[in-house]
Parts: sequence; structure tokens; C-alpha cells
Amino acid sequence: MAKSAPKKASPVSRTGAPPINIGISEKDRAAITQGLSRLLADTYTLYLTTHNFHWNVTGPMFNTLHVMFMTQYTELWNAVDPVAERIRSLGYHAPGSYAEFGRLTSLPDVPVKPPQALEMVRILVKGHEAVARTARELFPLADKASDEPTADLLTQRLTVHEQTAWMLRSLLEE
Repeated sequence: MAKSAPKKASPVSRTGAPPINIGISEKDRAAITQGLSRLLADTYTLYLTTHNFHWNVTGPMFNTLHVMFMTQYTELWNAVDPVAERIRSLGYHAPGSYAEFGRLTSLPDVPVKPPQALEMVRILVKGHEAVARTARELFPLADKASDEPTADLLTQRLTVHEQTAWMLRSLLEE
């Protein structure tokens, strides 16, 4: 999928509401929102891939992977809301369309033809590592802006993605 440059985050219209004054500048909130939007897109894309693999896994490891993928896609599904709500807390609209996610994500789309079970595991390892990199790239911005809630969210996401990548990678060892 050819990607165009991501659109700049635009603040929510505030007719009648007071301006946001949470101790983070508009410039920093916009930059953090851009990073969180990429994290949201990566998380949602990985969710879709994992759910697809849950539906389509076959072979001797079917039951183990089917259950594992369900646990993983459920965790990913529950992760998108806090990321989107953090974007909203910073005063911006959260991306929510396939088109926006397609432009923002660093992950490839799931293969049209379901791969073999162990290839699914390899794809998910790469996906979790990519999401971890996306989250990690945002830390300097959150730190510079003293945005502890975003830093806390990033720490939580990194823990999950690094641990999940390790567990999946362990299935590939001989």
C-alpha cells in the first residue's frame, strides 16, 4: 500500500469552551498527538492482523495458537481506547478510519492469503516489535513536554509489546 504523508493533527474546534491549559504547549500537544496517532494506527492494524490469524490459523498448533491469538487480539482491542482517549485529552481528534490508519501505520497489511501457522507467528513478532518502536520514538517528545500520562501509557504499551514479541519468538526456537 503506497502511503501518502500523514496529515497534521488539527485541534478540536472549541466554540464556547475555554482553551486547553494543562501545562503542555499547543506545539508539544500537536507533536505528541501525531505520535499517538501513529501508535493508535499501528495498534489497530496489529489487532486486525492478529484477529485475522485467529480466524484462519490451521495445523498441528491450531488450538494453542487460536487461543493465544484471541488473548492477544483482545489485549490489543482494549489498548486502542486509552490511546485514542489520550489524543482527545490533548485536544485533538483521534484518527478512526481505515484510510487514516493506512496512512499512519508502519505495519504492512495482513496477507490476503493466510500464511502457515509459524509464518503467522513471525509476522506477529515483527508487528509487536514495530509497535514497540513506534511507542519508543514518542518518549523524547513526552519527556520534553513533561507529559507523564503519555509516558505512562507508552511504558505500559512497551511492556506488553516487548513481552508478547518474546513469547511469540519463543515458539519459533528449535
